[in-house]
This record gives sequence, structure tokens and C-alpha cells, in this order.
Amino acid sequence: MTGERFIPFRRTSIVTMCADEVAPQERESFRMFAELLASLLHHEFRGRLEALKEAYHPFNPDADTRTLVELGPAERQAAQRRLVDELTTLAEDANFERITADDLGRAFVEESLMKVRLEADFDDFEEVVFYRRGEHTRQEEVKYLFGLRRRTIEFTNYGKVLVYVKFKGADHFEAQDRDVDDLPFTPGSTIIKLFQDVPRADLEMLFPNARVRMRLIDKLLIGVPAVVSGIIVIVTKLVAALLPVLLLLGFWLGVRREPVELDQAQLVALGAGLATFGGYLVRQFTKFKNRKIKFMKSLSESLYFRNLDNDAGVFHHLLDAAEEEEVKEAVLAYHFLRGADAPLTAAELDQRIEDWFDRRWDARFDFEVDDGVGKLRRLGLIDDDGRGRLTAVALDEAKRRLDQTWDDLFTYHAPTRAVQA
Repeated sequence: MTGERFIPFRRTSIVTMCADEVAPQERESFRMFAELLASLLHHEFRGRLEALKEAYHPFNPDADTRTLVELGPAERQAAQRRLVDELTTLAEDANFERITADDLGRAFVEESLMKVRLEADFDDFEEVVFYRRGEHTRQEEVKYLFGLRRRTIEFTNYGKVLVYVKFKGADHFEAQDRDVDDLPFTPGSTIIKLFQDVPRADLEMLFPNARVRMRLIDKLLIGVPAVVSGIIVIVTKLVAALLPVLLLLGFWLGVRREPVELDQAQLVALGAGLATFGGYLVRQFTKFKNRKIKFMKSLSESLYFRNLDNDAGVFHHLLDAAEEEEVKEAVLAYHFLRGADAPLTAAELDQRIEDWFDRRWDARFDFEVDDGVGKLRRLGLIDDDGRGRLTAVALDEAKRRLDQTWDDLFTYHAPTRAVQA
């Protein structure tokens, strides 16, 4: 079993998998139960979406609506804290796992699949939060020895990665004598992004202030040929043209007694030599810039195809993922409690579900039994004998209770009056 809590099946697939194990005459009834349960949880998540949108509004860079009341510094800080709490809670409910500081640090030292060296200044951040989901091992064929050979490498890949970054304010950068206008980000801004299919060794490319740096091998590939060709240019083109000039300087400085005269041919040769050397320097600088642009293009393309959502759109994606996980956990917990021959403890229920997935579907994960049981208990769908042993209510009774809960969501309507004759 891995440390992942993510259930790697769609909600509809989970319902079908469970329905196929009940008696044929009960399958439709079980599907109706699952639909009622999903509808109630969907209503709850709609309320959470509104709370998230409200918390994010003061920090939304794309807001196109007016604000009635501007927040003061203390209120803004409190709103920021509430936003982070809501976001991390939602990520936990969607069964994302927190990426630790050690994991992020390892990404900067491990060999990247992109063959690009990146740097990020952590001092720019006021707060950084990374979450990931769907960890698995992948294999990929890469080139080496200047593309002459290929080899297959194995690496850890994350299905989805959530990034939350809060930059420090302008005062911080001004205190460091850094020009705020030249920064690639807005001081004090908040960035929320969701990426897919990210190798663990390439996590550093997700930082919004990541900068491309030359690796040692890249510096050698540019530097060694540049030095060799530079020496050749100097020896063949520049030394012969500079010799009369050096002798003239020696005469002026008193080192040489014999006078030196420069004729037109020597001046032309000197100009040609300087022009050749200047052209050489321009070519080497252009090679360096082009290689760096190539790396930046590779980084941009990689981020383009891995980016799933940004800012407020991330909330909708996470809410949908969290809702799916909540429904799957509740349906599985109810199905296995209902199908048990005797009441089960939470630990026994957890083990049965994990063993079933391992045996039947070759899937291993850490089932969130407390979440599943908690939802069933809150909706009145299980009975507890007081000693920690749980029993699911009958299917028809479960549907009746869910239907009653749905009817009680809105109780502000006025009763209909009888029409007098």
C-alpha cells in the first residue's frame, strides 16, 4: 500500500463496482441511493465554493467586479489566512498530499528531465504551499552523449500538483535595492495554479520566479570551443596587427629607443584584426543568448502543456475533485457495512475495503475510513452500538432519510392554503 489516499477510480465507476455486488433486484435502488447521497454532498460543496470565492475576492487579479468595502491591513491579513485555510482543507478533502520542504529542496538538486537548471529565490515568498496527488512511477527514454545514445530512466511522477504562492510586499524588495518595476511578478500578489503530469525532479519549474541558469556541461559546451577559437583568432588575426602598436607604445613609454612608424597598410590590418575579434565576441555572446532562449522556450512549452487551471478556476477544479472523493468514500463505507455479516469496527471496515481493491482491482491506497464513516454518521445512515461497532441502515430506510434531509434543506416556504369554495 502506498501513502496515497486518492481513490484511482471515477465516482460512477465506484457506484457500478459496488452495484454489481448487490442482488440484481436491488441494483437500481442502490444507484438511486448513491445519486441522493451525491446530490446532498454536491449542495454542501456549493456552499464551500461560495465561501472560497468570497475569501479569494480581495486577492483575485482578474476580478471584474467592484468592491464595496476595501479591507484594511489587519482585515486583509485575516482574509489571507482564511483563504489559505480554506484552500488547504479543500486539497486535503480531495485527497491531495502536502509536499514537504525536503521534497522541494530535493527537486533542485535531483537531475531534471528537462535538462535545464533552474533557480528560485525563496526569500521572495511570504508563504509557499505545494500539494500533489496521484504519485506513480514512470519510465522515459532520454538522450545522452550529445544525442548519440539513448537510455531508459525511471522516475517519480505526480498526476496533479497544486501551487499556492504569496509574494512579499514591495517594502521588502525596496529594502534590498531591487527595482520593483523589473521584477517578473507583482509584490504582495497571490498566485494559485494547478498542474498535471509533473515529475518530482522538475517541481522547481513550477515556482513563479524560477530563473534559467546554465549547467556546467552547457557552460563547457560553449566556453571550451569559445576559448580555443578565441586563441586562434588572437594568434592569427590580432597579434600580428597589434605588434606595431605595441612597439609604438613601448617607444612612447621609453621602453624602446628606436622610433616606430605606422603606415596605412598596418592601420588597415589593425582595423581588420579588431573587427574580426569584435565579430568573434558578438558570435559567442549570440550563441550564449540563443542557448538560454532555447532553454526558456523548453521551460515555457513544458509549463504550457502541464498547466490545468489558474487562480479562481483552481477552486472549481479542486471542489469537483473533493466532491468526487467524498462521495466515493461514503458509498464504499455504506456498501461494505451493509454487506457485512456482523457489525464492523472502523479499522475492520478500512481493512476490508483496502483488501477488496487490492484483490479485485489491483489498486493499493490508504482508504480514508474516518471520512467515510463520518459522513454516514452525520447523515444518519449508520448505527453505532456504543462500543465502536457499526451497522448500516437498510437500503430503503437510507433512501428515506436522505430524501428527508434533502426536503429539510429549505424550510422557508409558506404552507399552501386551501381554496375556499
